[in-house]
Amino acid sequence: MLAGKFCNTLNHYSRFVTREVQIGNTPMGGNNPIRIQSMTTTDTMDTIATVEQTIRMVNAGCEYVRITAPSLKEAQNLEVIKKELRKRGYDVPLVADIHFTPNAAEWAARIVEKVRVNPGNYADKKKFEQLDYSSQSYLNELERIRKRFTPLVKICKEYGTAIRIGTNHGSLSDRIMSHYGDTPKGMVESAMEFVRICEENNYYNLVISMKASNPQVMVQAYRLLVETMVSENMNYPLHLGVTEAGDGEDGRIKSAVGVGTLLEDGLGDTIRVSLTEEPEMEAPVAIALAKRYENKRSFHVSDEAKYSFPAHYKPYSYQRRESKAVSNLGGHFVPMVVADLQNANLKDPFALQAIGYSYSIMLDKYNISDMAADFAFMGDELPSFTFPGNLKQIYNYSTWKSLSVKQNCFPVFTQKEYVENPIKEEVLNFVLIDINENDLSFIKSLNKENNIVLVLDGNEKNIVSDYRKTIICLLENEITLPIILKKKYSDDRNNDDFLLHTSTDFGALLVDGFGDGVWINSDSQSTKIINSALFGILQATRTRISKTEYISCPSCGRTLFDLMETTQMIRSRTDHLKGIKIAIMGCIVNGPGEMADADYGYVGTGPGKITLYRGKNVVRKNINTESAVDELIELIREDGNWVELSLESQD
Repeated sequence: MLAGKFCNTLNHYSRFVTREVQIGNTPMGGNNPIRIQSMTTTDTMDTIATVEQTIRMVNAGCEYVRITAPSLKEAQNLEVIKKELRKRGYDVPLVADIHFTPNAAEWAARIVEKVRVNPGNYADKKKFEQLDYSSQSYLNELERIRKRFTPLVKICKEYGTAIRIGTNHGSLSDRIMSHYGDTPKGMVESAMEFVRICEENNYYNLVISMKASNPQVMVQAYRLLVETMVSENMNYPLHLGVTEAGDGEDGRIKSAVGVGTLLEDGLGDTIRVSLTEEPEMEAPVAIALAKRYENKRSFHVSDEAKYSFPAHYKPYSYQRRESKAVSNLGGHFVPMVVADLQNANLKDPFALQAIGYSYSIMLDKYNISDMAADFAFMGDELPSFTFPGNLKQIYNYSTWKSLSVKQNCFPVFTQKEYVENPIKEEVLNFVLIDINENDLSFIKSLNKENNIVLVLDGNEKNIVSDYRKTIICLLENEITLPIILKKKYSDDRNNDDFLLHTSTDFGALLVDGFGDGVWINSDSQSTKIINSALFGILQATRTRISKTEYISCPSCGRTLFDLMETTQMIRSRTDHLKGIKIAIMGCIVNGPGEMADADYGYVGTGPGKITLYRGKNVVRKNINTESAVDELIELIREDGNWVELSLESQD
């Protein structure tokens, strides 16, 4: 029994011990370090290009390299690629990526060290049909799958080849969808059917993944998988990844929210960060995520957790912690963003541009972006200009008390200040709570008030478990005050590290429904970077949508156009559309299925040809690439979702 329901314990970091699986000369799971991997983007039939890209990936830190084998000829060429790599002194284990083609998988299994199969399309079917399966017809389909999949299992068993059973949220079969819907439960059952077939054949060299482009769904599915495995006496290694994460800052944040949350749970034996960039750019990001846990590993933890989630809390579906509404915090309001401006040197209105307020001298007004902070913490600093009306100011209590005009200004108290001073703000008061030294009796006394927001302040390096402990305490004591998550980052001078660490810490809490506001203070990062990161984290956790979301695959040998160039072109023309999700997929494999919950899809369907989707429905087929972006915009316009980019927004 897992003390944390889906992990060893919620009390501290403790890695879930999995079965060791042999993959070439680089074993995974057990007491091995978290392994790093990525996937080539070259045409598999171009041997030299694939070999040279593989070498770049290995030099960047990849310990496994995956190569697509969409048909038998590519599977056969894997042998040529492997020989060339060995000739050049590289013995990195290779993984064949298979969709739809069992014959390619069976051939590749005799060559490479691991084969990845997707249960949704390996032997099952995905036609977006709502089918009703009787119990018997469902069993008949399972038997058909068993007959298709068992030959591969036997070949892998004979050749010592590992298998990754890689479920994807967007490519669940019609059969699974008919029984479980588009859910984490369906994802888990899709994989477990294949796992059980393997075990029937006494084959255990397995790795499992539960990928989704939505980090919430991805986290829920992996957690449910672990609980399901343990209930069936299994502990197979876990391959972590957010699929189609995108590029740049968004791709890193989205990956860290999903992967980092699970690493905090102690789950994960290998990482692939799926960025729409060159594949050698993925490994450093995955390494940075894993590195944070290198010195925290505890493989054999026997103590029970000191706390666990309340019985009514379900970690396999999103449910926001219930809180009362105080001003615009808590209740049904989206999480608010606090910009820390206490050391921002506020000399003129242009200083607020970093947090989403662009000032126009000619109009003497602010243009407010969709990523404009809601509160500004001023500390003891007083601005020398007029703030925009919807940017509320927070001051240290002593400074707030001395203000002659308190309109739109609110105090933040320490516990001592709150107890000793009778003067409070009528509408909204912030109270700092140290998550390591919180006074439960004091917090209980505040709970009867309707104008209090708790600021949970943490400065430890690894604080997710401490935050959880405090919030669970609030849940158990039915304390419904809104909470702001606050943390200071002092050591993350590298921009990527800052994005990854903040996304892990705050993302792990937000995906569990914890947090009515977010507040970061940093000695090393600019106010602009912090503000962008906070809105990016809220977007990735699906708790507050403030910009266009791009679900773009990382490219591979199946891709039919330049994904990086196309993604940037589409982004440049649509990134002002708030809340629209656009999927950019290189081929039909990552097409209507993998883009899951996107509003629009741009999918390669042949050389120079694009098919456009509205949701999962084809609306325009085989458009020439040259006009496809214009047609996508026209489709968005037809649906009433297009807005023109204003001149102020372009400034």
